[in-house]
Amino acid sequence: MRDWNVVISVKEKGFRPAFELLEELGPVAKTDFYNILVMKVDNIRNFLETLREWVKEDTHILSLISRVMPVTQTFNFQSADEFEKKATEAASKWVSMLADRSFHIRMHRRGFKGKMASNEEERFLDDFLLDALKKEGMKGDISFQNPDAIVVVETVGSRAGMSIWTREDLDLYPFLRLD
Repeated sequence: MRDWNVVISVKEKGFRPAFELLEELGPVAKTDFYNILVMKVDNIRNFLETLREWVKEDTHILSLISRVMPVTQTFNFQSADEFEKKATEAASKWVSMLADRSFHIRMHRRGFKGKMASNEEERFLDDFLLDALKKEGMKGDISFQNPDAIVVVETVGSRAGMSIWTREDLDLYPFLRLD
């Protein structure tokens, strides 16, 4: 599936049951990466709310799924340079949301081993956002201790997705598990 907007990490021995469960919410596909599924949902908030209700009714679901990460912006890339160009374009849309707030970037990279380093890309995007805030006359702080927001980057091969989540989102949807 090339047009995914959700990445799911499943727990050991939870692959098949998680796959079957998630199929009820939209098309799901295996990836070339161990215990990683992708899916396409029409409405991210409805998807999250449905999953939250299911988890409230049956906490066993959390024994199948490690992490669920919807993304709101996606793009394809073939190199680290192309990734950085497209990632900064995507991240620039959140500059005003990050004004006077604490935040950090969290990247979960699958693929491009030896060509991209997650921690380097996180720092690159942190610096980009701090510079963009400064250019707009705003401030922001990088924080890893209970930040106001986290910008998430997911890559599966040569496709990336990004989204921004607030502290309130993380409290509401504990299965996101960003860090």
